[in-house]
Amino acid sequence: MSQDSQSEISLENSGRSPKILTFFAHFISYIMHPVFMPLLMTMALYKLTPVSFAGLDDHKFGLWLLNIGITTIFFPLFSIGLLKPLGFISSFKMPTTKERIVPLIITMTFYFWVSNVFNKMPGVNVPVILKILLLGNFWGIILVFLLNIFTKVSLHTSAAGGVIGNIIVLMIKSPVNMEIPLFIVLILGGIIGTARLLVGAHQKGDVWLGFVVGIVVQLAAFAYFSVF
Repeated sequence: MSQDSQSEISLENSGRSPKILTFFAHFISYIMHPVFMPLLMTMALYKLTPVSFAGLDDHKFGLWLLNIGITTIFFPLFSIGLLKPLGFISSFKMPTTKERIVPLIITMTFYFWVSNVFNKMPGVNVPVILKILLLGNFWGIILVFLLNIFTKVSLHTSAAGGVIGNIIVLMIKSPVNMEIPLFIVLILGGIIGTARLLVGAHQKGDVWLGFVVGIVVQLAAFAYFSVF
């Protein structure tokens, strides 16, 4: 019996913890999928900074959420769902950098669309923090697309980094104490990054690079709106 086979048997006999951890890692990867982050973060901003959304009633905010949800979740997932039957990708997990090229371009297109819509919405005072979030998401996809040429940077941690970066922006802009929200998103980011490593989707460097990308693009979007 080979040493590898003996190691596998030993792992199975040692208990079920690895399987349980893997199950939860997959579970976290699904519920914290980057495609959900723009919508979830928009909802969080509405709760964290109600002053920024002053004058906006729940009905209109609900329409904003519907717009963001359709553009950043439904359209990308629907479009990417057509890629497998058409032969552009072998799996929805897109295990190689090559398979992620077309899905990234598709997502980039819709992220540009929603950012442009909210940045130029006529007759409506869209909160700057929301504009920063959406523009940062768009820039993040562009940067991930470029880095994808060289390495399989984690989209999950890029999205998590974007959330962290947006909270950091809130700490700079908002008079409200954001230490607890920052602590929470840091913990969530750590859980997401660990999950991606446990499922074997990325190397450590790609996970950390994702965090850097997400944080940097949000701070860059903040700097952009501070100047323009």
